[in-house]
Amino acid sequence: MRKILLSFLRQISFWILFFNLTRLIFILYYMNIILVEKVKFTEIFGIFYYSFKLDLATSCYIMVVPFLILAVQSVWNPRWLNLVNKIYAGIIITGYSLTAAGEMGIYAEWKTKLTYKVIKYLRHPAEIFNSAETGTFYWLIVIFLLMAAVSIVLYVRYFYLNVDNVRRNPWFTVAFVFITPGLLLIGLRGGVQAIPINQSQSYFSDHNILNIASVNNGFNLYISIFENLKNFDHNPYIFMNKDVAAKIMHKLYQAEPDSTRSMLKTSRPNVVLLILESWSADLIQDLGGEPGITPEFRKLQKDGILFDQVYASGSRSEQGMASIFGGFPAHPISSITVQPDKFVKLPSMVKVLKEAGYSSAFYFGGQLIYGNIKSYIIFNGFEKIMEGDNFPKSMPQGKLGIHDEFTLGYMVEDIGKMKQPFFSALFTLSTHSPYDQPYGRPLKWGDNEHEYINGAYYTDHSLGEFFARAKTKSWYNNTLFIIVADHSHNSYRNWHPFSKEYHKIPMLFYGNPVRDEFKGTVEHKMGNQHDIAATLLGQLKLPAREFHYSKDLFNPTTQEFAFYTTEDGLGWIRPYGYFTYDKGPDFYYWWTDPKLADSVRNEGKAYLQTVFGEYMNN
Repeated sequence: MRKILLSFLRQISFWILFFNLTRLIFILYYMNIILVEKVKFTEIFGIFYYSFKLDLATSCYIMVVPFLILAVQSVWNPRWLNLVNKIYAGIIITGYSLTAAGEMGIYAEWKTKLTYKVIKYLRHPAEIFNSAETGTFYWLIVIFLLMAAVSIVLYVRYFYLNVDNVRRNPWFTVAFVFITPGLLLIGLRGGVQAIPINQSQSYFSDHNILNIASVNNGFNLYISIFENLKNFDHNPYIFMNKDVAAKIMHKLYQAEPDSTRSMLKTSRPNVVLLILESWSADLIQDLGGEPGITPEFRKLQKDGILFDQVYASGSRSEQGMASIFGGFPAHPISSITVQPDKFVKLPSMVKVLKEAGYSSAFYFGGQLIYGNIKSYIIFNGFEKIMEGDNFPKSMPQGKLGIHDEFTLGYMVEDIGKMKQPFFSALFTLSTHSPYDQPYGRPLKWGDNEHEYINGAYYTDHSLGEFFARAKTKSWYNNTLFIIVADHSHNSYRNWHPFSKEYHKIPMLFYGNPVRDEFKGTVEHKMGNQHDIAATLLGQLKLPAREFHYSKDLFNPTTQEFAFYTTEDGLGWIRPYGYFTYDKGPDFYYWWTDPKLADSVRNEGKAYLQTVFGEYMNN
């Protein structure tokens, strides 16, 4: 029985070493780029440290089949089962070596990891051969064959332990069969935390090549294939000729660039972005909500500009992040932040501000691994990133992380150390289930969303304390605050998830830099949170052309429309009507004016077709 346990441990150890071997070869292959980028040795070593958890998770996935074989061998151990295990390992080694060699081949051109696109390209091997340099092509084949052959020999001779002549022990068999699956499950999830592991675990550097090397090839390729399974060959949201769609999109985004109203006293204020987890417009009294839920937010309105027609394009936090920082709308089926090969092609508001001399920081009391947000935040180029484990251990926290009042309190002191002008963003979490905030439950109503509205009441209270302290700081008078939700949430109104009311969110531009004549006003221009990029950069007189889905809400000549996505369709809102369309049953909801049916319907469908097409082609 000792052989079975030892065989299991030796096999899982092999996979972790094997992954690092392929990683080391990748580093050596691209050492010239690493040297040109002047990467420190300690950062290179970090590749092997930050890759461990994802490698272990991938190893646990691979070990499911060997575990089943070993479980059988604990009661019946014919020699051919050892051969089956070796053949299985050989197939995995060969396949993974192929992905590693392929990744070496594409990085120089694509600057990304191997993704689902390789499945499409492998259908035309002649094109691959013709597009690659002959010497490089054959050199990569040699590397692939050597990696696979050497690794298989090492596995068979030094790691795999033949299981034969095992004495049967029913107690061991029972323990092995019932305990090991639980350990494998914990391992492949990356731990017992609420959110399973993903590529964010291995992101750690400003140097893209180090992050590429750190992320496990097999895990990344699996995620890429899984996320794109429904749309390998074509855009599933083709509704019209692409030229017709392009004309509609061009018309939607027509505007006079010089018509933007100047709402600020200065073009270089500090900017603090407060992203509110799951805040629905129903939490805000002046957006149609019940009074008393967010009284501190209402006080802020007196010195700010409240937007009363802003909608979230998605329903998940990772979609909200891409919308806010990259100006890219959410779309059905997947999220662009889950796939590093795609989001690296998005523009970044943070990078634009950095080029204008802004320092930057991002704060979140939980773990950014959710939705692969961490890797996306790193890509954006924030100079400082603070998540749960980076804060002082003494800070009180709940199941998801540090409570909002403490992260906000930390931030208000910390940003004073930053070089001005600065761009600082904070993502709250206390309005996410399980709502285990420490402030109690002062609101006694809300029915099915009683916990949610009390979570919002707590976050609102924390905002009040944050601004009370911020007003005592020297940087406060030159700081513009943008408060916006990442997405909406079901409220005590219980709107249908396809309705526009469900997707409506608050957004407020607040602070001393706002011109006095605009303080306390309401902006009725209709839009999404992916319009923040063009709107903010327009006020700072910085270029925003690359954010082509983002429109300037302070420009009176921009069109008024808002878009949101469902699991298999879209919602499209105009001042004169809106609809939601579900592709599955080919059905329209909430059609408001039949006279406008064709024009409005075509606009919404052209928008989804274009956005999803760009997502696919990235």
